[in-house]
Amino acid sequence: MTAAVGFLAASIDWTEEAWDSGANPDLWLYRRRTEAILRKFFRMSVEVGRLPSILGSEFFRTHVTSYSVSSFEDAVIFVHDVERCVARLDHLSQTLIGRVILQGFSHEEAGRLLGCTRRTVERNLPDALDRLSEIFLAAGILEPVESPKANDENSCQEGEEDEKFVIV
Repeated sequence: MTAAVGFLAASIDWTEEAWDSGANPDLWLYRRRTEAILRKFFRMSVEVGRLPSILGSEFFRTHVTSYSVSSFEDAVIFVHDVERCVARLDHLSQTLIGRVILQGFSHEEAGRLLGCTRRTVERNLPDALDRLSEIFLAAGILEPVESPKANDENSCQEGEEDEKFVIV
């Protein structure tokens, strides 16, 4: 993570009204990668001594895993970039991500804590992850998945031009 990506993430103008859930149907491809980035963000923010603001004051430190980064500055920049991206989400999305992804509550437990049903959590969490994935893509934290090329010349399933097949 470089300072240029940190500057890019800070300069993106993101508003809640600008997001359309059906605009990019391929965002589901990024959900696991977004969850992995959030877990890495949580670990690294604790390691650099900063509690993610998404969790509020309800945090009890028990175990911190060691994650090797190239420098302390890179870790701080990464934590700052992800925190700025998460801050662009609406309150419900931030709370769902904080409870389910970062704190590890089940959907049912998160629903009880938030005063809603398990189904509400199951319906809104993927949407929140998709929104965050789109923000991460715009900020350069996530790299786009390349679609397969339609006219790949090195396909292994095409026969040679000079082959003659005989069907008996």
